[in-house]
Amino acid sequence: MSERDASDWIDVSVPVTDGMIHWPDDPQVKLELWNSIEAGDPANVTRLDLSAHTGTHVDAPRHFFDSGPAIDAMTLAAMIGPARVIEITDSESVGEAELTAHDPRPGERLLLRTQNSSRPWAVEPFREDFVNLAPAAARLLARRGVRAVGIDYLSIGGMVDGRETHEALLGAGIWIVEGLDLSSVEPGAYEFLCLPLRLVGSDGAPARALLRDLGPTH
Repeated sequence: MSERDASDWIDVSVPVTDGMIHWPDDPQVKLELWNSIEAGDPANVTRLDLSAHTGTHVDAPRHFFDSGPAIDAMTLAAMIGPARVIEITDSESVGEAELTAHDPRPGERLLLRTQNSSRPWAVEPFREDFVNLAPAAARLLARRGVRAVGIDYLSIGGMVDGRETHEALLGAGIWIVEGLDLSSVEPGAYEFLCLPLRLVGSDGAPARALLRDLGPTH
């Protein structure tokens, strides 16, 4: 990849920082210098203590199904290829009617830019009223056969009915990307690259996610 081509990519993953926002029931995010050159060690070594669902991350079916595939079973095709970013105007949830208007398509990767992107949520305290995907809308995506879906907060499901939303998607084999930073991304067609860490047997993993504009002809 040339330097010019590399500059076309938009990083849509949030920085992972010590003490950053996390799901209420998950462990706190800790990054600490375990070995230090300043302290006389031969190299600097950072120790990480965090949930597999920290920051920008991918949910595997095992997150809500004990017998579901783990994150290391994800095929690269699920997270590499064309994706569509759509604008969601509802300030409470992504509903079935609004999602239907965008005509989700079989096999596509769909990224939901909601009102969450109007604020720097990754450096703010956790909010329970984040915009989420309603269960009925999740079932619509399952019926339409999308390949992957992403959203701009720590969870695609809400505080009350989040399990129902996750089960509708993961049970249909739809991979979920959560914690995207879509604040500087306009709706449209993009090339998508999102690779979670290959954590064997894990229910999810942190990921680096990138978008590149495909232009109006796609």
